[in-house]
Amino acid sequence: MSIVDAGSAPAVAEDSVARPRRTVDRVLAGNAWMVFAFLYLPILVLIVLSFNDNDRVGVWTEASLRWYGEMFQHSRIMGALRTSIVVAVLSTAVSTVLGTAAALSLERFRYKSQRAFDGLLYLPVIIPDITMAVMLLLFFVQAFDIVLLVTGVGMSRGLGTITLAHIAFNISFVALVVRARLSGLDSSLEEAAADLYASRWLAFRRVTLPLIAPGVAGGALLALTLSLDDVVIAEFVSGAGTTTLPVFVFGALRRGISPLINAVSVLMLVGSILLVVGSLAISRRRTGG
Repeated sequence: MSIVDAGSAPAVAEDSVARPRRTVDRVLAGNAWMVFAFLYLPILVLIVLSFNDNDRVGVWTEASLRWYGEMFQHSRIMGALRTSIVVAVLSTAVSTVLGTAAALSLERFRYKSQRAFDGLLYLPVIIPDITMAVMLLLFFVQAFDIVLLVTGVGMSRGLGTITLAHIAFNISFVALVVRARLSGLDSSLEEAAADLYASRWLAFRRVTLPLIAPGVAGGALLALTLSLDDVVIAEFVSGAGTTTLPVFVFGALRRGISPLINAVSVLMLVGSILLVVGSLAISRRRTGG
């Protein structure tokens, strides 16, 4: 009898330990599903309602592509979409070059006022969007007044001011991503290239740039996404007749939600998903995954 008790004692102890673990696992799994439902059910509802043929959002009649057809025939929506794409492409190209250069200067070189530059570079990441928007608006107003006073040429807000504003805050995000990639890069590879009589430019082009390319691509896609999704800053620095797609959606929501706005929102959602998928594909290709 004692032999049976001795053999069954470890099994009983293991079962008593496993039961609380199973309970904790179930609670955590249930919490995860609740979080996913909270995050993604509204998106699913938005996608479903964008195919509703009824003029009223909350009244379902039948599935239809009516609002997508009207969206592509809507001149203001298509104009806002073109503006968003132009601003996003231009601001991403410039901010990627400047952000990468800033990350290299902070990670690979030492100079006076480097800490101050480091702090100022990341300031747009932490300050509120509304503060950034007011600062840029005041800057453009003062700059236009100075240009008018000096040259006599009047300037107004529009596509150029939106692009410059997006470049201003995208540089910090690109530098943040590229610098994270540089911090894990072995500097001895660049030193080896220098030992083989490669110039700094050749070492950067043949060694450093291929190694940090995933970070540069990730920073560029992040900048593109932020530019396409920006509302507050674009609302402040845009002028009459120049509207990005998020600003158009924000203005239309003031007059009420319509199935047309649902279709536009789904279009923006699909664009953001494609950018994320592209970023993952580039990262896996670069790392051989």
